[in-house]
Amino acid sequence: MATDDDQFELKLARARSITGLRGARSLQSQLIGRIGRAGGNWKTTSLGSAGSRASGRFNGRGRAAKLSARFNRPSGWSVDAMSGMWVRTRRVLVKARVVKLAGAKAAGAASAHLRYLQRDGVSRGGEHGSFYSTFSDDADGKAFLERGAGDRHQFRFIVSPEDGASFDTLQSFTRELVAQMEQDLGTTLDWIAVDHFDTGHPHTHLLVRGATEDGKVLNIAGDYIAHGIRGRASEIMTRWLGPQTELEVREQLSQEIGAERLTKLDRDVLARAEDNVLDLRQPARWDGDGSYQQLLIGRARELERMGLAEREGPLAWRLDPAMEQTLTDLGRRGDIIRTIHRAMTVAKLERRPEFYVIDRADDEAPVLGKVVYRGAADDHHDPRYLVIDGIDGRTHYLEIGRNADETPIGSVISVQQVRPALRKADRTIEEIARANDGLYSEDIHLAHDPSATDDYVKAHVRRLEALCRRGVGVERQPDGTWVVPPDHADRVLEHEKRAARAAPVRIQVLAVQALEQEATARAPSWLDRQLRSGQSTEIAKHGYGAEVRQAMVRRQQWLIEQGLAEQRGDQVLYHSDMDQRLRRAELRVVAARLSKELGIDFSGEPIPGERISGVVRRRVNLSSGSFAVVENSREFMLVPWRPVLERQIGREISGVVRSSGSISWTLGRERQGPEIGM
Repeated sequence: MATDDDQFELKLARARSITGLRGARSLQSQLIGRIGRAGGNWKTTSLGSAGSRASGRFNGRGRAAKLSARFNRPSGWSVDAMSGMWVRTRRVLVKARVVKLAGAKAAGAASAHLRYLQRDGVSRGGEHGSFYSTFSDDADGKAFLERGAGDRHQFRFIVSPEDGASFDTLQSFTRELVAQMEQDLGTTLDWIAVDHFDTGHPHTHLLVRGATEDGKVLNIAGDYIAHGIRGRASEIMTRWLGPQTELEVREQLSQEIGAERLTKLDRDVLARAEDNVLDLRQPARWDGDGSYQQLLIGRARELERMGLAEREGPLAWRLDPAMEQTLTDLGRRGDIIRTIHRAMTVAKLERRPEFYVIDRADDEAPVLGKVVYRGAADDHHDPRYLVIDGIDGRTHYLEIGRNADETPIGSVISVQQVRPALRKADRTIEEIARANDGLYSEDIHLAHDPSATDDYVKAHVRRLEALCRRGVGVERQPDGTWVVPPDHADRVLEHEKRAARAAPVRIQVLAVQALEQEATARAPSWLDRQLRSGQSTEIAKHGYGAEVRQAMVRRQQWLIEQGLAEQRGDQVLYHSDMDQRLRRAELRVVAARLSKELGIDFSGEPIPGERISGVVRRRVNLSSGSFAVVENSREFMLVPWRPVLERQIGREISGVVRSSGSISWTLGRERQGPEIGM
């Protein structure tokens, strides 16, 4: 009878225990262990996740790197061969991000990221951050970006050793980690790094070009990014300091029992709970003397005291379903309070903690005050936050998202919460389109509303152009007609919500000079608005509010001396043309300085109906607002600044001054293009 050796049926017999390990192990756990010791990964085999191989997370360099074996115990534990004790490898937290570099906007963001990493106060000595690389302790970050200008992406890692506070510098550790990564990835890496000691957990920001040594695109396997780098870092730190014993770990965990934040004990509590019920009557098999069980019991009792768990029976608790989020929020609140306190200490300001304001979600009133500190709300430095010493006598912590507005330390700003909503133009466009089979154009608008002016209609077209650029859903036909979908309002509102999440506030810089200078500035001042508003009762009599009150008294006296205001009895009357006179005085001073610098004359302020053209040279910030310097061959002009002009610096533009004083800009000379002004 013929046989086919290539065809057989596998039948699993009863699993037997493996000697040398505590208790019997299932056949599956034996297979997992042997796969791991062979350098494989349980999830990549046919026994693991069926979809993991096809997901692509294992494609790329580093997927074949073999890390030291792990045993069937909580992550990072093993048995010491000499003592027979359970020991734990040194923990290292690694966060990773792959950043696309295509486009001028991404390049500008990369430069801003470098500047932020090098900001003052991040080194152990409180100085600015300094980049280093394989052979240099003073690497050139700008040159690094120039080398990677053509790269498709850049890798950004944050490496935070649990024992980082034990080191004066993390340079040697980082260099050894990168050397091991180069060996695992099979290529030399082009990288720079900077150590930060400005938080309770010292960490390193590691930037790696997305290119191999021969100029090809560097793709790193997702599994190596997720686990391999952390494993290598842990191996290095363990080799340097030795493994932690069970006693050392117990001492660390015992400090977590009373913590008002999400802890390692809480994660184990949540993992052990079934249907939100935690049963701690029996310790885990590996917890020989039950000491870890006592830590969990202590933490459960603390959770009960905090109202996040209630007794269900002997050594059993029912957990609050919102326990994890509540503890996360408590930890975040504690971190913010420490951040505010540190910021005020650095600024040498004494402010009472009861006047700290953290959550302003339901408060729509703007915050007005002095910027004390700027920082990153997360480790990747994208979302930002400000600490503001408010004129209301309170100290505000405000998250501003990815807002790129300049907010120098010491500047006075007004911050307004953004509330996502449809604009009036959006509702008008939807109304007209609904009445015209989903179409909109200038002619259709004028036919729908004969009283509408040309400027009013063009403003709606510009809104549609802006929405189209952002992919909101409208589409322009070759004849200039717009196709507006039936759910236009819903799409626009969702777009506004996304924009609000990215930039949740609007920031207006009111002053960049000290109060003493503002009090006598020959220019419009934010103190003038406070004086004329008659709302000084809202300015506190303590903290920064007290300083503002004193500056307002000095400003008021100066205005009287300059003939811009006059005292009548107990009242001070301000001349109606005060702002215009101060604005003209400021413009004359700035224009004279620029004229001397540029070697050409100042043409004066733009006149309604006038057509202007020239090259946008720069932005100048004045007390009366921001202006663009537009220069032609004979003269220059100062025109109101608009954010869209940022991308036009060095380019020629033209525009027409409207009756309102704003300018409708067109890209290029004598060329009909999209208007970029409102």
